[in-house]
Amino acid sequence: MKKQFYNYIENLQETITSKLEEVDGLAKFKEDIWKRKEGGGGRTRVIENGAIFEKGGVNISAVHGELPEVLRNQFQVKEGHFFACGLSLVLHPKNPFLPTVHANWRYFEMYNEAGAIVKQWFGGGQDLTPYYLFEEDAIHFHTVCKAACDPYHSEFYRKFKKNCDDYFWNSHRNEARGIGGIFFDYLKETDEFSIEDRFNFVTEVGNHFLESYLPIIAKRRELKFTSAHKNWQEIRRGRYVEFNLVHDRGTLFGLKTNGRIESILMSLPPHVQWVYNHQTIKNSKEEALLKVLSKPIDWI
Repeated sequence: MKKQFYNYIENLQETITSKLEEVDGLAKFKEDIWKRKEGGGGRTRVIENGAIFEKGGVNISAVHGELPEVLRNQFQVKEGHFFACGLSLVLHPKNPFLPTVHANWRYFEMYNEAGAIVKQWFGGGQDLTPYYLFEEDAIHFHTVCKAACDPYHSEFYRKFKKNCDDYFWNSHRNEARGIGGIFFDYLKETDEFSIEDRFNFVTEVGNHFLESYLPIIAKRRELKFTSAHKNWQEIRRGRYVEFNLVHDRGTLFGLKTNGRIESILMSLPPHVQWVYNHQTIKNSKEEALLKVLSKPIDWI
């Protein structure tokens, strides 16, 4: 399974980066091949200063070795080895009317002393972070997410949407990071689902990513914006950074397990503001966004 999924994310990285370069029309992804001294490595691709994308990354990795202490504590085991691979992407557009998007799809195996698999699961999801809300964009994004989920279980979308709403919540601000999407983790083999079923579902979600995001880019990319719009975008990006550094499990895991810092922090936008006690104008579009982020919404 690990070879099958790694081959999938290799191809998916190529598909996504090629299409994003075509859409941007100016910038190209720069590739960085890296190795992890404890075992494994990855292929980072970053795009910067494009016509559409101010910064973005589409990264794959496959790492293995002795189970880090943080995972030994989590799984309550004294020793063992692991393998983990996945694709992670974040795109920060230049235009404030275009939303930031995040997605990842990953696979994990844990082995006993004899080398046999004792745990294996899939995780991942995708979510949207707008700076100015267009309800039809939120509906489109969630509709595509649901279309990917429905063939595998009628309750997947509802369940994984709630997971996303709960997870991407900036609890210290009491607001959502964005308008959500789907989020799932620890998708193991069960009596109802084989590990192959899990693979098919996760890859279906990955295959729907471009369909969920690129039509929004096409619809909004020509909208004119002012310095005031850009200022608001950078203030909201600060909340994005806060979530990633304070709450995000993937970021914290990477920092605690001697991960590759450049790849871990690739998700952070290039220009951000923290304005002391910033207040929005009453009845403004900025205030409208904050109201939406105050509680989860059923978009479809």
